[in-house]
Amino acid sequence: MKKEILCILSFISLVVCHSQTTNDFNDFRNEILNGFTKERESIRNDYNSFRENINAEYSNFLRNAWSSLSAFAPIKKPKDSSPVPPVIFDEKKVTSPITIDTKPLPVPKPYNSPKPVEPIEENDQSKQQLVIEFYGLTIPIRVPEFSSISISNNENEIADAWDKFSDGSFENSLYDLQSVKTSNDLCDWAYMQMVKRFSTDFFPNSNAASLLTAWFLCQSGYQIRIAKDSSNIVVLYASNHTIFDQAYFIVDGMKYYPLDNKSSNIKICNAEFKGETPLSLSIPKAQKFGENMSEKRVIKSSRYPNIKASVSVNKNLIDFYNNFPTSAIGGNPLSRWAIYANTPFDTKSSSSLYSQLNSNLSSLSKLDAVEILLNWVQTGFEYEYDDIVWGHDRAFFAEETLFYPYADCEDRSILFSHLIRELLGLEVALIYYPGHLAAAVSFNEEVSGDAVNVNGKKFIICDPTYIGAPVGAQMPNLEYDKIQAIVLNSK
Repeated sequence: MKKEILCILSFISLVVCHSQTTNDFNDFRNEILNGFTKERESIRNDYNSFRENINAEYSNFLRNAWSSLSAFAPIKKPKDSSPVPPVIFDEKKVTSPITIDTKPLPVPKPYNSPKPVEPIEENDQSKQQLVIEFYGLTIPIRVPEFSSISISNNENEIADAWDKFSDGSFENSLYDLQSVKTSNDLCDWAYMQMVKRFSTDFFPNSNAASLLTAWFLCQSGYQIRIAKDSSNIVVLYASNHTIFDQAYFIVDGMKYYPLDNKSSNIKICNAEFKGETPLSLSIPKAQKFGENMSEKRVIKSSRYPNIKASVSVNKNLIDFYNNFPTSAIGGNPLSRWAIYANTPFDTKSSSSLYSQLNSNLSSLSKLDAVEILLNWVQTGFEYEYDDIVWGHDRAFFAEETLFYPYADCEDRSILFSHLIRELLGLEVALIYYPGHLAAAVSFNEEVSGDAVNVNGKKFIICDPTYIGAPVGAQMPNLEYDKIQAIVLNSK
């Protein structure tokens, strides 16, 4: 009965409403919409007012708060004095299996990228665009009408330019850059390089480009400091990573690295921008650059001739990695390998590779599958020392091992770790001996052989540079008492 009454009342209400004039309805609708619009404008104004105040405070610091600072010498990239060459497995020299106890080294964890202190809103300005090219991406960025500004390294000129950048002219540019970062999953390093590319394309004056780069990074949530040498504006970015082979400055206990400047003596404005976060050199997601696929390369196993794959990689990604700095975190230089191994595999390359390999693995046990993948990496790549190929130590991301003609122990171990985690879902650790890097796998079944016990979990040695060796065989004559384990992120 109640439902019937409610239906009748609803019907009467509809009839009454329908009987109202169209103008009354439109007035009511417009009142509601105007209310929403005013509320949204109020929120936007609050955001803009908050950022305007922060930028005004920052500008005041730029006029006054400068102090001298000297650079610290670059920390050299670690290098083993005697790298261990590849060894051919000899069944006649197999020894009794051993298990070595060790503690895991700290591994850098991906973290949320810096974010603007308040959401970035589009505005009605900036109708024209500047198109930039960035690792195969063609990116249109809305820009203000003025395209030139002259800035010396005078404090007042720097502050005046900061005020000009903060007047709303570059809001659409900032919005577009942030949108590209999100849609292409760009890591911190890629975003900083894209911002720098846009700024240098927009401003022919190097000081103006440097200051605009700093402005964008500040608004985006990155912890930066503005400095200057005798004639140039210098952008310093903070990072919790130790970046090798690059001079740095220490401010309030934090390392700051110069972006494209080698001055050892500078003046710095140590002004903090609210909500700032240090730049990370972890790559939490596969980077989405423009496609420029390499020629296909066939890689096959010598023991299992049917295990082969035709691979191609994105050369734009290879170019990006070629300019990516080597770093460590947590105070341990060995953590640099975890950064490479935990970086997600490029989707197009991995999906093609994995589908080819998986067609021969899906019906096998995990142990048999690991045996096959181990031999594929052991025998499918030609070994060469980094010093001979590059003139210095250089670890590869997984795609680089598929692209370049040579790969050493660390490159093979990093690629192998991806295959095991992503194709088989098993946990992997990188195993360091002085002069050598191998891998070890934690199986869900009992597997015999040389092993590493990491906090009670057993990892079976799998050495991609011990040519022809089976799962559980540890290369001879290594310094087993100095072994260290780097447990990688699970996939």
